[in-house]
Amino acid sequence: MSKITPPRFDNPLFVAIDTTDAGRAAALARAVASSAGGIKLGLEFFMANGAGGVHAVRAAAPDLPLFLDLKFHDIPNTVAGAVRAVAPLAPALLTIHASGGPAMIRAAREAAAEAADRLGIATPPAVVAVTVLTSLDDTDLMSVGQRGPSGDQVLRLTDTALAHGAAGVVCAPTELVRLRGRFGAQPLMVVPGIRPADAARGDQKRVMTPAEARSAGADVLVVGRPITGADDPADAAARIAHEIAAAELTGAA
Repeated sequence: MSKITPPRFDNPLFVAIDTTDAGRAAALARAVASSAGGIKLGLEFFMANGAGGVHAVRAAAPDLPLFLDLKFHDIPNTVAGAVRAVAPLAPALLTIHASGGPAMIRAAREAAAEAADRLGIATPPAVVAVTVLTSLDDTDLMSVGQRGPSGDQVLRLTDTALAHGAAGVVCAPTELVRLRGRFGAQPLMVVPGIRPADAARGDQKRVMTPAEARSAGADVLVVGRPITGADDPADAAARIAHEIAAAELTGAA
């Protein structure tokens, strides 16, 4: 497997737009476009709206990278086919489940590269592997037969993902320091479970503030409900972007 150079983003804030309403999704994308570094569309949106819905959201914020968070998990041939099917949408990031195993991870990465070459897309989608969902804790892992604690399982899955072609992983912010210590600065670390200090946790169990996660080594900060559920999503996105920028200036000082 050749060495991978993951993409880097000047603005790490990706807004998760999780709705079945394509019109609302496009309006949210337009509202946050001046503050966000990218847009994340997930399974809920894609199942309701398909590729046409993705195009509509991209048209509302054409300069923002797309994170297509579909978490593919199937036999290698099926996952490769799914990656090829969504490649024309030109996502910057595309998720699979690390627990799909080495052959599936390799198939996804190879399909992304082949499809980009065939379509004339300069930069193939970066395949990032989901480790342990941020809604799960150690008790949840045990209930589905996985070994805990969750941090150890994240480490095992990250080992597998990076060894077999993933550009990086999706992990909880609380795992960042340990992963950076083990794998260094190169792998892309995509981090949901981001909550401003004054925001509710919702169903997330392992969370950090945007500034804390960025300081710990996150490359992409995924923020959904604190922005999309706000009375003024544009203002909420701007405040979080300012919080991140202020923390980075303080860290550089």
